[in-house]
Amino acid sequence: MRIGIPREQRPGETLVAATATTAARLAGLGYDVVVESGAGVLADQPDEAYLAAASEKVADAVRIGTAEEVWSSDVVVKVNAPTDDEIARLRPGATVVAMMAPGRSPELLDRLSSAGVTALAMDAVPRISRAQSMDVLSSMANVAGYRAVVEAAHAFGRMFTGQVTAAGKVPPARVFVVGAGVAGLAAIGAASAMGAVVRAFDVRPEVAEQVESMGAQFVHVEVESEVSSDGYAKEMTAEQEAATAAMYDEEARAADIVITTALIPGRPAPRLVTAETVAAMRNGSVVVDMAAANGGNVAATRADEKVVTDNGVTVLGYTDLAGRLPAQTSQLYGTNVVNLITLLTPGKDGQLVLDHDDVVQRGLTVVQDGALLWPPPAVQVSAAPAAPAAPAPEPKPAKEPLSANARLGVVGGLAAALFLLVGVAPAQLQLNLTVFALAIVIGYYVIGKVHHALHTPLMSVTNAISGIIVVGALLQIGKGDTLVTLLSFVAVLLASINIFGGFAVTRRMLAMFTRS
Repeated sequence: MRIGIPREQRPGETLVAATATTAARLAGLGYDVVVESGAGVLADQPDEAYLAAASEKVADAVRIGTAEEVWSSDVVVKVNAPTDDEIARLRPGATVVAMMAPGRSPELLDRLSSAGVTALAMDAVPRISRAQSMDVLSSMANVAGYRAVVEAAHAFGRMFTGQVTAAGKVPPARVFVVGAGVAGLAAIGAASAMGAVVRAFDVRPEVAEQVESMGAQFVHVEVESEVSSDGYAKEMTAEQEAATAAMYDEEARAADIVITTALIPGRPAPRLVTAETVAAMRNGSVVVDMAAANGGNVAATRADEKVVTDNGVTVLGYTDLAGRLPAQTSQLYGTNVVNLITLLTPGKDGQLVLDHDDVVQRGLTVVQDGALLWPPPAVQVSAAPAAPAAPAPEPKPAKEPLSANARLGVVGGLAAALFLLVGVAPAQLQLNLTVFALAIVIGYYVIGKVHHALHTPLMSVTNAISGIIVVGALLQIGKGDTLVTLLSFVAVLLASINIFGGFAVTRRMLAMFTRS
């Protein structure tokens, strides 16, 4: 079978569905790949790059062709949904792969059905672990979130990081991110890396830990929130909307940069930041509305435009953020396509096979041979049954700490026992017991004051102490006394395990922070 990679016709589009590298990988699955001349130029993929990749990996399996050759292929892979003219160029029985937004495009599905083709929507891949390598929404959102911060920084015109210089103090920029999905987390990571103070909110309470792990502070709203069962945010209740509206207003007024990413699958973007809130923001503030293509989260947003309000707030409604980094985005999209085609080519023989028993394949198949298959059956995100609610544990009585007098009595009793033991012990044992007691006191005050996060790095110090134990045991092992020899052997064995095991753990821990 032949796979065709056409040039995208949407005005201003910079992406291509397959780079030279991914086209060669498709050829490695047994397909003939035809790329329309000039299709990848704007993504830094000239025709020569495709030919060079083919000659290196799969000779003559990747070639440059005309638009007629591409559209007469068995499989046509695009980035954007096919237009009416492009659907008319597909041959009956062909398969078209693209992002189609099937939940919002019923007319497109009808046209594809009438054309008698098979349509696979890349943006309808179920959000399950097995399908992550084909999830183009995550790939695009990751790039778009990063680019949103770059665009915001350019429009802001000031430094993100705070500085103290001889000329004065520069405060860090305050960034507020709405939505902690892939795009939101990418924006949080980029803004944090640039030195900004980042705060973020999401209606899904389970993402708070992810937000904080990226270096931001999660904004909590005192309302009941339902844990997401499909990886997407749910529409809020009236109570939640009232509580979050007040929070959005407060956070936006305090922020220098606001980045909104909130989307609800199959519906227009929710309106989160009102015109009154934008009017109350400081002069020079920037809003990047990443939901502009679906109507926008901000009242002042206009899709694909830069709007400057009367009070000097810049609102960016760009819908091509991922396309502003075309080389990397095309590579990511092409890799998603390769992973999908690999799944659909079990024999690696260049024959596309659709298996509707596979929830991934069924979920992205919106039309097959003219038959409309959208919407697909619901997919359970987790195969594990919901755990029954555990009974509330009975409260245990709080353990009262020892009083000062009690602690003093315990220490005094131990000290008295030690003095009695020293009084009847031989001279050498008296010396050993004294050193042992001092070691306990010093160890308590030194190690006890170390933060728990540093206990694992202290493994090396413990190894050194164990090395002293080995030396002492080796000196005692040849004394001729059977009991002394046995105890010395056990001491050598246990201390050696601690030394080698401790260094192994420490080495593995340090390797986690070493760049490959």
